[in-house]
Amino acid sequence: MPHCLLRLFISLLLATATLHAAQPNIILIMADDLGVGELGCYGQKLIKTPRIDALAGEGMRFTQFYSGSPLCAPSRCALMTGKHTGHAFIRDNGEKGHWDWVEEKYDTKFSGQRPIPEKTVTLAELLHDRGYATAAFGK
Repeated sequence: MPHCLLRLFISLLLATATLHAAQPNIILIMADDLGVGELGCYGQKLIKTPRIDALAGEGMRFTQFYSGSPLCAPSRCALMTGKHTGHAFIRDNGEKGHWDWVEEKYDTKFSGQRPIPEKTVTLAELLHDRGYATAAFGK
């Protein structure tokens, strides 16, 4: 009987530890026009990328990946929403539309491509809901 209780205790302890294990850090770098082999961690010898190489050395590297579109805006949309470009809101780099509502809502002049609809669920929102701090830099 004592062995059964010990086994139960250890099982509960391991299950609890697993539930409270630290989530992995995620740094997702998306760069326009950055081809395979242009970073040191993927074999580049001439261009030095020590910080990215260090990140790759401590984490995961993806070697079988492609963008959702040959254009930058729909590629970002596909990545952030998980939708195929045929189902995504942004399908080109166009700046068509009436954007006065952006200035009214955010008190700033709109410049650039149209935003995805506000109610669209993104990867960042899903990660945020699971306790991650999220941010976007650049484009």
